[in-house]
Amino acid sequence: MILVDTGPFVALFDPKDGQHKRCTEVLKALRDSLSTTMPVLTEAFHILDPASQGSARLRDFILRGGVSVWFMDQTALERSFALMASYADQPMDLADASLIAAAETLQTRRIFTLDRTDFSIYRLRRGHHQMAMEILG
Repeated sequence: MILVDTGPFVALFDPKDGQHKRCTEVLKALRDSLSTTMPVLTEAFHILDPASQGSARLRDFILRGGVSVWFMDQTALERSFALMASYADQPMDLADASLIAAAETLQTRRIFTLDRTDFSIYRLRRGHHQMAMEILG
């Protein structure tokens, strides 16, 4: 499973985005299932503008099963808030924190993101170990 961050969604569904071609090529090369979180989708739809063609394309992609949506429970929400506090010097937003919480819960390290700077710093908790994300894109 590969988690998808906001940047690739915006780039994929807005052809005018400077990263559109790059993200389209990465998406074509991916073979594993894709998942994301509600905070990421909220951020993507905010950036795309709800009335835009890009927003309509993203809605269609989701409804056709192009990406599954991981819903946060209370434990994941608490973990996300703890992550936001831990990485306050970055600062980490809820969308990024939700992806780390999802990665820990879903036992994946792979993320499709344009935000290499932050995701190269964030660490997943696996028992007593801290693990780096595998950044795609």
